[in-house]
Formats: sequence, structure tokens, C-alpha cells
Amino acid sequence: MASTLFSRSFVAATHRLITPPLSSLLPQTTAAFLTKRAFYSHQLGVASTASKSTTWARRAMAYTRVGTKAGYSTSSISTSEPVVSVDWLHANLREPDLKVLDASWYMPDEQRNPIQEYQVAHIPRALFFDLDGISDRRTSLPHMLPSEEAFAAGCSALGIDNKDGVVVYDGKGVFSAARVWWMFRVFGHDKVWVLDGGLPRWRASGYDVESSASGDAILKASAASEAIEKIYQGQTVSPITFQTKFQPHLVWTLDQVKNNMEDPTFQHIDARSKARFDGTAPEPRKGIRSGHIPGSKCVPYPQMFDSSQTLLPAEELKKRFEQEDVSLDKPIMASCGTGVSACILAMGLHRLGKTDVPVYDGSWTEWATQPDLPIEGDESSS
Repeated sequence: MASTLFSRSFVAATHRLITPPLSSLLPQTTAAFLTKRAFYSHQLGVASTASKSTTWARRAMAYTRVGTKAGYSTSSISTSEPVVSVDWLHANLREPDLKVLDASWYMPDEQRNPIQEYQVAHIPRALFFDLDGISDRRTSLPHMLPSEEAFAAGCSALGIDNKDGVVVYDGKGVFSAARVWWMFRVFGHDKVWVLDGGLPRWRASGYDVESSASGDAILKASAASEAIEKIYQGQTVSPITFQTKFQPHLVWTLDQVKNNMEDPTFQHIDARSKARFDGTAPEPRKGIRSGHIPGSKCVPYPQMFDSSQTLLPAEELKKRFEQEDVSLDKPIMASCGTGVSACILAMGLHRLGKTDVPVYDGSWTEWATQPDLPIEGDESSS
């Protein structure tokens, strides 16, 4: 009861500090941020002792499987390869210039709380990267790409430097981690990889996890969201340890998609399920029409993985795209529901050497909420 009252009073007090222009721009996102900030603050009172989930003998067995640890070097992994194995990460986990990020995020209808799950079990030393917190505060669309300045501020608050190699994972295998991989690349940081198979693969391999986030990890996650908020309020944030270099060719806007629909130069692939694409299944977000953007092709993102949620070999990936009539010899752009699973398609194409695949950031949620834009497969409009 006391903690609930604290959270409510914290949210109310903080809300009064927000300038009217910002809150009027995006009340829903601001409210979500404030609630999350109160949650972070409350969690500082939770015991933060880390506990290992496996015995020392099990750890020794895990090290035996890896073999002798090689010296860490980001140059030992090609940036043309989008993933690293759990064995590689385990062997290099303690290197100071390697940052591990838990970027778990789930669809609204899954009713899962990524922050709480992070506290229950995460890879040792992993920080929590809040996909909704490190996002654009000027739009009602969910977790859109923040500005360069905002992303730099968020990464700096997390303690990430440009010299660091970054490995991103999530709790589903590979899902939201691909979005964060894409975000870092959009802002010019190529030393970033997704953990192949994610946390499930890590745990299945017998490697340790930590439970109960440390106060430091909670503070950093909160500080990153606060830094983003300050940037959008026009405040100065320092120190900035992470420098960005925006890569505009990796992200598309609504206007670019409209132009491409009228004069196709890029093949447009949609990562959503066939039922959502065809308009026979409802969208998970309320009020969003069903169907797809005219001219797009459906390549459901699960086709990129094997049964253990690891990325398919290049030859298998090639077959998956070709069977959906997607030519690898022509330019490709990707979309999905809110710009998350589209990044999985971009990741698969990255393995095939197509390292310049743009993602439509607003994706279907933006397109379907524009009343004057054409939609195919929407049964409600037929």
C-alpha cells in the first residue's frame, strides 16, 4: 500500500515539472514514462543481491564446452555478420569494452513485463535497454526512433562508449533485440550484434544468469529515460560519452513509402503474419485497421529462424526470401506493425550481404491510421 502511494505521489509530483508544450505533444508517452520512472524508483528499495542460477561445477562444464578463451577483439567478429553465439559471449563476457543489453520488449497482447523479467533472470553484467524509454517523445506512435541527440544521451546514461562492442539480446530468442541492433546501426555504431537465440539459448546452454537487478542497473535504466525526456524538453544533458553519426539510408519515412508505392524502386516486404497481412486477423493494437500497404509482400519474420530461434544459415535464408518472390538482386525495404520485427528481416538480409536495407519506422501502425491512404486486404472496407 505504501509503495503504491509512493508511486502515485511520485508520478503526480513529476508530472507537474513537465512543461505544458511537451505534455500536450504526447500525453500517453509522457504518462508511460512517468509510471516507469516511479517503478524504477520503487525498485531501488528491492534487495539487489545477485544470485547465480547454476553451480560452480556447472559453470566449469560450460567453460569446457567453450574451450580456451580467446582474447577479446571486436575485429574478430565481422560487422557483416549480425549475430554472435552464446558460446562467444560467454567466453568474452567479462571484457570491459563489451556491453551487453537486455532489450526485451513484448507485444501488448502478451501481457509480459520486460523489466520485471529482467530482474528475475538476466545475463550477468547486462544492462536493461528500454525500447519504449529510448524513443521519440514527439509522436504518439510507439517506440519510434529518437533524435540523434536523444539517442546519444540515452546511451551515455547507460555508460556506452563508441569504443564498445555491443551485444543485444531479448527474452524470446530473437525479437526486439533486432530493433536495438538496427537502432545502433542507424546512428553509426556498427560494432553491434544480436545474441543468436537470446536468453532462452543462453539458459539452455547451461550458462549463469543473475536475478534481482543491482541498484546501479536500475539507476542507469531510469537515467537513460530521464535523459531522453530532458532532451525533448530542450534541456542540456551531460556528459555525452556516445557520439552518433546518422545513417539516413537505413530508415524510411511515410513519404518515402508513399513515393515508392507510386513509383516502385524498392521491393517492400512486411514481417507480420500472413493473417494480419491479408486482413483476416485483427491487429494487436486497438483501433488499427487490418490489411497491408499496396505492393508489399508478406515475409513473416519467424521464417528467419530454425526451431531453436537461431538465425538460419545464408543458403536457407536465401530460399525463404526467394519462395516469397523477393529478388536479392534488387533493393529491399522492410516494415511490420511498429518497426520491431521488420528489423529481423533486415538482420536476415544483412547475413546475405544486403547491409543497407531500410526499415519503415512508423510501419503499419502509422500507415493504417492515416484515413486517406490506400489499404489492401482490409475486409471492413470491402
